[in-house]
Amino acid sequence: MHAAPEKTFLILLMIVLFCPSSVFAAAETTSAAFAPACETRNMDPEQGRERKAVTVALVRRPGDFSGDHTFTSFALGATFALIPAGTFTMGSPAGEPGRRDDESRHQVTISRAFYMQTTEVTQKQWRKMMGSNPSYFSSCGDDCPVERVSWNDVQAFIRKLNQEEGTHKYRLPREAEWEYAARAGTTTPFSTGHCLNANQANYNGTKPLSVCPASENRQKTVRAGSLSPNAWGLYDMHGNVWEWVQDWEGNYPADRVTDPEGPPAGSVRMNRGGSWFSNAENCRSAVRDFYDPDRRDSRLGFRLLRTR
Repeated sequence: MHAAPEKTFLILLMIVLFCPSSVFAAAETTSAAFAPACETRNMDPEQGRERKAVTVALVRRPGDFSGDHTFTSFALGATFALIPAGTFTMGSPAGEPGRRDDESRHQVTISRAFYMQTTEVTQKQWRKMMGSNPSYFSSCGDDCPVERVSWNDVQAFIRKLNQEEGTHKYRLPREAEWEYAARAGTTTPFSTGHCLNANQANYNGTKPLSVCPASENRQKTVRAGSLSPNAWGLYDMHGNVWEWVQDWEGNYPADRVTDPEGPPAGSVRMNRGGSWFSNAENCRSAVRDFYDPDRRDSRLGFRLLRTR
């Protein structure tokens, strides 16, 4: 049983020792996770030094924040990258190869930074939380993405994870958050530019965009994070498995928006990014797809968002 980790655990350790001033000058520079202090007790006449007591406060936090740029979930062992707030153009231009009618361009502002899981949720992480592995490609191994999970299955996973870590901060990304993170500042069809190859993404490389060279078609999932990341340190935003997002299916707004959440209701849920089975057109940053929230498929997985 895990204690509620959103609470700060404070352990006071009293150590009586001889304490030269240089030791405490160094102590002042210690990590914010520790709060040492000295109090004078008496003088040691033989050594000519003050005998002092050190109070050390050790703070345990829910997971590991590395300079606030990354976060590691203690329950999953999953790494998250900090995605900065910003404004971008969502959708695709009229001339982009493979463009669909539901990709109308509009300006979106993401007003708050957030953490995005650097890889898709793996089979090991799913099993750790849910006790089973539903994946068709289970022989791919623990570090391959979990698939054959429905949107509703994913919500059960998220509820368990939030309960395990005593928080409410984990969820699926919104569609706008997902595309913003996938683009990582780019405006091209892929975060890699105008073309996509098999060293950059796991997809049907025999079907690239027009004028782009063909590459490998692996016909299965690969280990999460084994190919090149985008500029924000996220892996497999193109290909490997389609990723469920939070939104119901619906048309984009005509005007600029801030932190859009999609329609309030609907019948199908969105997924993004393409899969091992997809051609290049269906792996573009702007491409949108949707399924019934109960759909399970070897091409469907997900990654997590964690709010700050």
